[in-house]
Amino acid sequence: MKIYDNPPIELWAELCARPVQSDEGLSARVGAILERVRLGGDGALRELALEIEGKAPASLEFSAAEIEAAAGKVSPEVKAAVKEAAANIEAFHKAQRPSEVVVETAPGVKCIQKPVPIAKVGLYIPGGTAPLFSTILMLAIPARIAGCSEVILCTPAQSPEVLYTASYCGIKRIFRVGGAQAAAAMAYGTATIPRVDKIFGPGNRYVTAAKQMLGLSRVAIDMPAGPSEVMVIADDDASPAFVAADLLSQAEHGMDSQVMLVCRSSAFAEQVQREIELQTAALDRSAFVQGALSCSRTVVFRDNDDAVAFAEAYAPEHLIINTARPWDIASRITAAGSVFVGSYSPESAGDYASGTNHTLPTCGWARSFSGVNIDSFMRKMTIQELSREGLRGLSGTIISMAEAEGLQAHANAVKVRLDESK
Repeated sequence: MKIYDNPPIELWAELCARPVQSDEGLSARVGAILERVRLGGDGALRELALEIEGKAPASLEFSAAEIEAAAGKVSPEVKAAVKEAAANIEAFHKAQRPSEVVVETAPGVKCIQKPVPIAKVGLYIPGGTAPLFSTILMLAIPARIAGCSEVILCTPAQSPEVLYTASYCGIKRIFRVGGAQAAAAMAYGTATIPRVDKIFGPGNRYVTAAKQMLGLSRVAIDMPAGPSEVMVIADDDASPAFVAADLLSQAEHGMDSQVMLVCRSSAFAEQVQREIELQTAALDRSAFVQGALSCSRTVVFRDNDDAVAFAEAYAPEHLIINTARPWDIASRITAAGSVFVGSYSPESAGDYASGTNHTLPTCGWARSFSGVNIDSFMRKMTIQELSREGLRGLSGTIISMAEAEGLQAHANAVKVRLDESK
């Protein structure tokens, strides 16, 4: 990781840049896949599986027997871990349930905001090099708490842990479909896979592009997202081993991940670098780590104000604050997906079991998007009721504004109600 010592503010935008993903031809390829699924349904899904994976599934849906058999292949330790993590995630997300708002804004005028669950949601769980069964907990549990009536899951993963966790969370229908075609199937619907109202879950750049394209015209999506990232703010009192471990926990996601260290001195940065080298040597996914570190960096600021301003400019998916007085910094942060405060709050705690959600905005979207929460699975509907007296009280305001906008019928909708001869 290259070290930048007290860089001028003019350089910050360059330092905050994410790894460039070559997308030459990506939109065209993804668009073609979406159109094939829209027109061809199940047949197109089988054809695409044959072309991409070399084998078409006999059935697009996992059977109840397959799901039950998967449970027998999951170790008791993992089952216990899923149970404990699920309990914590449920406790935190239950506390987020919104209340109905009822306000009498004027005499005889009652306005209501009613939280309503999104009826049908689709979850996507990637296969790839790490079957993220933990993400099922992060998506299926809030969907259930919100009251979504139908929750389906698409995944190319054959992992027993994925099938077991989905079943544990109450998901009945699981489909062996991956990639952009899975997003298309959930957006358009096929003979086998039902159409949903909103799609959640991470994926590679094909899945991400598909979600964004479909989100413009066909289906709602959770958020724009890209490769994983973490920023660690540390002072010289922090443990270099702790800091290195936190950076590596994100770097191992993939070569397109990015990790950032913001610290007080070049000497500390060099200590962390030595720890990174030692710990990387013991990791199975060291190749991914090396790729991620090649587009990562260390920035040295001797002043907390500069460190906070730089963190706000970067707006990280994950922000770890490992300093002597971490809340002095944490209380000033407004742009981060999830913040981890203190020496004993590793990002992996939030990834798995503390209770917060790990589906978070990346690429600077933390400035304008929240991570997944109960509200992600709900919408707010407004209701109003006016009495005759209530409408009469507002009539002058409504009529004046409608006529000033040149909308005579809007004004007449009030006038006709107040004309007693009618």
